[in-house]
Amino acid sequence: MLTYKVPAEPAARRVALWRRLKGLGAIYLQNGVCLLPRTDENLRRLKMSELDISEMGGESVLLDSAPLDDAQLNKVIERFNADRDELYREFIGRCDDFEAEIAKEISKQKFTYAELEEEDTDLRKLQEWFERIRKLDFYDAQLATSAAEKLKACETLLDDYARQVFEANEENKGA
Repeated sequence: MLTYKVPAEPAARRVALWRRLKGLGAIYLQNGVCLLPRTDENLRRLKMSELDISEMGGESVLLDSAPLDDAQLNKVIERFNADRDELYREFIGRCDDFEAEIAKEISKQKFTYAELEEEDTDLRKLQEWFERIRKLDFYDAQLATSAAEKLKACETLLDDYARQVFEANEENKGA
């Protein structure tokens, strides 16, 4: 658990700190009080954040904490999972957009290498994003499986689109 208090100004530094902690997967119990599971990486990053807080003229305390009972542990896990499911929902929405884009290109019969390269780049971004979310999914959030399946569907769809691009360009060479 990291508790901290930082000066209100400059706001950009305070917001950057909040974003960095959220980017580590931290959940906030209230303003300036956040939790992360204890791992060597999280501890290292929290200690780095503690130094940043000090440099901002703030105060912080880093604590090793434990829930009092299973009910409290479940509350914490539910909070972590709710945050991850929110990320997975956004991810699944972007996968839907990717699928719609491929469908649009197929309906227009736009089978170009340039378009394939663009779609391949978009898929790699989705794959990297999914891995970042999985890394923060400490307690196997409910939507993890759905997100993984959605990504697999996108990969399969791009493979099919690539086959169509290759076939269309082979036909054009023979013409």
